[in-house]
Amino acid sequence: MVTVPAVARVRATRARDENALLPNSGKGGRGAFWLYLIPGFVLFTVVILVPLLWNIYLSFTEWRGIRPPIWIGFDNWVELVQDTKFWTSFGNSIAMIVAMVIVPTLLGLLLAAMLFDLVGKKFGGRLASFLRATYYLPQILPVAVAAIVIGWILRPENGALNTVLKAVGLGSLQHNWLGSPDTALLSIMFVMVWVQLGYPVVIFMAALQRVDPELYEAAELDGANWLQRFRWITVSIIRPEIFVVTLTCTIAALKVFGPIYTLTRGGPGTSTIVPSYYSYSEFFQNQQVGYGATIATALTVVVVIVTIVFIKAQNRAERAESER
Repeated sequence: MVTVPAVARVRATRARDENALLPNSGKGGRGAFWLYLIPGFVLFTVVILVPLLWNIYLSFTEWRGIRPPIWIGFDNWVELVQDTKFWTSFGNSIAMIVAMVIVPTLLGLLLAAMLFDLVGKKFGGRLASFLRATYYLPQILPVAVAAIVIGWILRPENGALNTVLKAVGLGSLQHNWLGSPDTALLSIMFVMVWVQLGYPVVIFMAALQRVDPELYEAAELDGANWLQRFRWITVSIIRPEIFVVTLTCTIAALKVFGPIYTLTRGGPGTSTIVPSYYSYSEFFQNQQVGYGATIATALTVVVVIVTIVFIKAQNRAERAESER
């Protein structure tokens, strides 16, 4: 017969053995726990921290990449404030925010709600999943491949768009879409809407999985139409995901580079130039490494400020929601 003290001793022995296996048990265990953070810290230091500090230092120097950098203080920053080309590139970034944040987020909300609430219920989840994957396809295409496709479509001589316009009797609308200053930026914006749309659709459809279907049923019984259910239920519940999508897309819009490089190289003139490409051109084309580093540092500061503003806005919204 097993006595109670014997059972207690067995349980105590097992608990002691299990605690010995935990990484935070004892002083040595706590030290071992921090060892797991060393690879991440080393990668962060080598890949992010050291290049960032070096870039900030170069922004106060004049350097062409060969001889040692020459310290010139705030001369690059004074030049940047007076540089109309930089402000033009920053204005084009605002257009990229419209094309990569505002339009895709709004359209993504509507499409995700329609796929989840209408298509999924009437035609089945497979069709909704297929359409979701179709919208997301441009996100997984390499930038070079997407640029080749878009360049073929918008080619002025025999591009698909001009060919279709001519075929349907609208030849007067044929245009050099990427080679004309009045349409180049709009064409890039249209391309970025196409590329970026799938990301919010996927995120919002995943967020809708946690919405209680009884809320929609109750609202429908109360006479709420689809738009009212979308506004008061869908948007309200997936607000955290909306903040995440808006923040990540805004950062992507501010530092967009690939489509500009592959399609227009910032031209014609400066009609499609953005800060990231302007920094690249100063680095590698004009060999003004110090000034290119100044542009990159200024862009980093803008990204950090935008991130802080979004996080504070999200925290304020969550506090207001919890106080209701």
